[in-house]
Amino acid sequence: MATTDDSLLSAEMTSEDALYEQLLLQAAQEMQNQLPTAQESKQIRPQPGFCVKTKMKNGEKVFINVCKSDQIPPPPDLSEEGLVTLLESDDPSGYRIPMSLGEPHAEIDNSGNGCTAYDIVINSKFYTKIQNNKLFMEFFLTIGFEGLENKYNLELTREWRMLKNRKFLGSIMEHNIRTKSKPVIQELESSTSSPGSSSNPLISEVESTCVEPEYTIVAEPASEHPSFLVAEISLPKVDSAGSLLLDLGEDRIVMWARPDLYHLDIYIPYNIIPEESGSQFNRNTRVLTIMMPVQPA
Repeated sequence: MATTDDSLLSAEMTSEDALYEQLLLQAAQEMQNQLPTAQESKQIRPQPGFCVKTKMKNGEKVFINVCKSDQIPPPPDLSEEGLVTLLESDDPSGYRIPMSLGEPHAEIDNSGNGCTAYDIVINSKFYTKIQNNKLFMEFFLTIGFEGLENKYNLELTREWRMLKNRKFLGSIMEHNIRTKSKPVIQELESSTSSPGSSSNPLISEVESTCVEPEYTIVAEPASEHPSFLVAEISLPKVDSAGSLLLDLGEDRIVMWARPDLYHLDIYIPYNIIPEESGSQFNRNTRVLTIMMPVQPA
């Protein structure tokens, strides 16, 4: 099971890491190219709305934070009667709801157990509409669930409940949305339906600029079962370790750079010792270095 520890993102290496540092210098490889220049975008800070609790089909708990922002375009105005007609039609794909689907973030629930939360940001006026109309609420949550499933390859149940007296699980994260070079609204294609079958509404997602960073992983010693692994992750757009979230499992590295700048989720070929691992972020080179002792063979 992955562990989350903010102390992993230490500002400086201790003297005990001197050997690691020396081996790093020996094994360091210069990055070939910097990441492509990201398309122009803007940051939005959504306002909290409500939090929905659901679960994966394997039983894992999932929380969905529904947020609002005036920076997200509203969908076309539609009455409740129009929505009923739309749902009864053979092709409701002409009605799209602009939304921003945030990256997953690890959180702790009220029982102290680990869980995953996702953020969905919609237009503020449309948020008010779903709050005041149960049918629109069900409609929105249905396609919101489908949007998360399509984007992150999830399998969610359709059982959910809204949390009382809690508007948000975790912390509110900023979203980066594109403003140039691509249309602000990008359609997610729905699966092809045969004639006469029902078709789900398309979701217009305000696209995030989150990308996978370049990285290298060096085993030391390389000629036999290693004593430790050293990962170097290039983060040219990150200014400080405060915007980083790092999760280490026995055979997995998960890293987020907020707000929606980078996301890395990789498996590693050896079992490491997460609680003995350490890392540092170099503000000059903007490289995150992770040192991971390997479990004995």
